[in-house]
Amino acid sequence: MWKQIKGGKIQGYDFHRQKPVGNYIIDFFCNELRLAIEIDGCSHGYKEVADENRQKELEKMGIRFLRFTDSNVKNNCWAVVEEIKRWIEKHTPSREARATPLDRGDDTPRPDGHPS
Repeated sequence: MWKQIKGGKIQGYDFHRQKPVGNYIIDFFCNELRLAIEIDGCSHGYKEVADENRQKELEKMGIRFLRFTDSNVKNNCWAVVEEIKRWIEKHTPSREARATPLDRGDDTPRPDGHPS
């Protein structure tokens, strides 16, 4: 999955792998989106309460979560990546909508002579 999301491959967003945040390590994290992606394997089965508490602490920091099972990532990686893309589309404005006039290349002077 890392190959599919690294280097801004998902809508230009930069994800980091094994990112330390507070006292925790997040599997994949995008700071701009404040999005944690966690991959739960069989070892998580007996740590559900600890994982839930950890997630609550991180959510207090404004971090949102997507969780996938290890088997789903291994067997349906394309579907996992598509679900991440859908989450981003649903929860963020487009980059064009967030861009300032200068980001869009609009440096047309205003009537007072300053760039818009």
